[in-house]
Amino acid sequence: MKAKLLFGLTLIGTLMTSCYTEAIIQDNFIEDSAFNTDQVLQSYDLWYVDINATTGNGEVPFLQRAFTVSFVDGIVYANNNIVGLGKTGNGFGIDVGSYATLRGTVEINHDVDGLWLLDIFAVNANTIEVRDPRSGTSYFFNGYQTNNFDYDFVFYDNINYFIQEYDAWEKTFTSEEGALNDFDNENFLQFNPTFFRSSVDANGTPITNLQWDFEGDYQIYNIENDETLKTLTLAYDTIGNDYFELYVINDSTIELYHPSSQTIYEFKGRGYQQYLKSGKSSVTKKRTKTSNPTMKVKRSRK
Repeated sequence: MKAKLLFGLTLIGTLMTSCYTEAIIQDNFIEDSAFNTDQVLQSYDLWYVDINATTGNGEVPFLQRAFTVSFVDGIVYANNNIVGLGKTGNGFGIDVGSYATLRGTVEINHDVDGLWLLDIFAVNANTIEVRDPRSGTSYFFNGYQTNNFDYDFVFYDNINYFIQEYDAWEKTFTSEEGALNDFDNENFLQFNPTFFRSSVDANGTPITNLQWDFEGDYQIYNIENDETLKTLTLAYDTIGNDYFELYVINDSTIELYHPSSQTIYEFKGRGYQQYLKSGKSSVTKKRTKTSNPTMKVKRSRK
């Protein structure tokens, strides 16, 4: 049952070791007040924006960009990048504006996108619906504390965005094991929203001087019954396809395992694209609903 905060939230369990109040959202009416709404918003350190659950045809621009948002004593924080998630702003991200609460409503004054009045509904004990009444668009937030937030899940759930957050990926390691193949010669990859490019230029070449030798489509796949493995296909326009297992080493390093040659490659991100509040960086980014196809394969790398 979904209940608007105005009509019923039970807030219990004050944590003595923290500056926030833990919210247990139930149907029982306790008191309709702006204070209760603020308690709910501050009850979790991070609200993960489940973009695939969004309903409606409009958008709230700053929510369309954010992976997480946080409400801390009148300040709104957001993680707009996967890179740096868990580290930027002590995990909260960057300061993007201020907020005040009304009865069942939050008024957000975003530094770039201006003033927004958003209705708050309780969905369950750790999920709220944030609805823009002007467009009828709803976002669904899942609440987490920083000590139990699954950063690996967020990386792998949004890996399409992650690989686009660098201007290029430079090959820094090739295993001695593995058969010779054409991909051995490629030293740079670039992932755009709808296509990839690669270059055989020498390691250390400045990104602005790269000559992109190959271009084509790419696709990331989910793997059935294996949440921490993704696969990547590079469909070259002229020389066929390459297939890799894709592993995230850290937020600046990925590993590509090439099953057909049994070669391991590591790539480092170059030219980090930080998405700031909106329109204040050279890059704009909005999340959209994504659903990677599922591949029925077994992990090849031992």
